[in-house]
Amino acid sequence: MIFKRALEQDLLLADPTEYAFIPKDKKTVEDIENQKVEEKYLEKHELRDFLETAKTKGEIDDYVIFLTLAWTGLRAGELVALKWKDIDFEENTINITKTYYNPKNNTEDYKLLPPQTNGSIRKIDVEDEVINALHKHRLKQKEIKLQVGKEYYDKDFVFGRLNSPYFGYPHFIKTIENRMESLLKKTPSINKRLTPHSLRHTHISLLAEAGVELLQIMDRLGHTEDETTTQVYLHITKDRKKEASQMFAQLMRSL
Repeated sequence: MIFKRALEQDLLLADPTEYAFIPKDKKTVEDIENQKVEEKYLEKHELRDFLETAKTKGEIDDYVIFLTLAWTGLRAGELVALKWKDIDFEENTINITKTYYNPKNNTEDYKLLPPQTNGSIRKIDVEDEVINALHKHRLKQKEIKLQVGKEYYDKDFVFGRLNSPYFGYPHFIKTIENRMESLLKKTPSINKRLTPHSLRHTHISLLAEAGVELLQIMDRLGHTEDETTTQVYLHITKDRKKEASQMFAQLMRSL
């Protein structure tokens, strides 16, 4: 950026960094052999318990927030930036076109930015469980709007705050993180340190377990290239690979 600026101001005739690039780290054989997938996701039964805790012991909108994250694989920033116009209740789809940016955690001084990559702009299909939860959430939101009137910051946010003093403003990402940490502590069957991003990994693992192919998963999550996605996918599908090997062996033995 510095050299580019120098060119614009005619301080240089050529950019000495024009063909420079940052080399990628090369893994050794030992690195590959020792590579392990950390359990940064919830197993199916753990997710069930976690969502039950969110429903029975969480804040008013915890259940719908974490259900949506787990069932869609959205990033937390994409979730809190959602507006009702992004939800198609007839087609059961969610349109992801923006992300929430607020590095100083100033409630009123936030920005909605385009995603970092074109691949992150996407429309995903969602199931009735998510649509129904969002519909109930919308009704509750409308009740609160009627109660507080002009106090509600009505900018169409799906997950606008439902408590004072900042009714309607989108949640901080940090708030989502803190709430998840609190709910995990209240769920005895789970002994893992996880973040909202872990629900994205959970979504990957459950899609893989359901038999969805890697390219479809990456498309749904808005990934063009992601090492963690691939690692989680390969880890979850290792049993299916054994099945493939056994099926091949059976075929060959029948020759």
